[in-house]
Amino acid sequence: MNQPLPLHPFSCFVTGTDTEIGKTLVASALVYLQAQRGHRVAAMKPVAAGTEWRNGRWCNEDVDHLAACVSVSLPQQMTTPYLFKAAAAPHIAASLENRGIERLHLLSCYEQVKAQAEALVVEGVGGFCVPLNDSYDTADMAKDMNLPVVLVVGMRLGCINQALLTSEAIAARGLKLMGWVANSVDPHMLYPQENIETIARRINAPLLGTIPRLDVANASSAAAYLNFSDVGLN
Repeated sequence: MNQPLPLHPFSCFVTGTDTEIGKTLVASALVYLQAQRGHRVAAMKPVAAGTEWRNGRWCNEDVDHLAACVSVSLPQQMTTPYLFKAAAAPHIAASLENRGIERLHLLSCYEQVKAQAEALVVEGVGGFCVPLNDSYDTADMAKDMNLPVVLVVGMRLGCINQALLTSEAIAARGLKLMGWVANSVDPHMLYPQENIETIARRINAPLLGTIPRLDVANASSAAAYLNFSDVGLN
């Protein structure tokens, strides 16, 4: 595909219509594109749940994928201040470890990372409105960071409703939807192009790309399907 690289560094918050629909793939691609252009780009996944013990430490696959693409490498305690062992909703995973997720600590880490890079890609967790504690969720976190949002739509039955509801939730928080990405997650989905066209007519934001099922799903292969010409970054 070889889409043109974004000329200007940009920061964004990557969210999705659900969990396991390609947020990390797209977030990594956004980091990769900017690093390839020579921009100083960092990445955060402030909250991650689900780890395995590897090479003497607890590892999260999403966190590691993001870290592999950055041009500004920072301590994991800063880029992922909350890492939990259980693959569960964050507030549940936190309670299992008798820990809490603190808004002020999240935002302090965010400000520290932002200060050390030209561009910052922040990946959320799960969908857009995932509880982090009794009074704070991922939508609140996105609003606090006040970044333009990239929405990853997992292409499968039901995605139209999920995409429209999520875009409404983003608008309700007063955030700008920078664009959306259609990511193929169900190889047997019927009428995927018609679904994409329907979403495109109803969401007031550009389609940044359609990522097919990839033989090798990594940042560089996904990046080839992204295009920023409609958002003024090429």
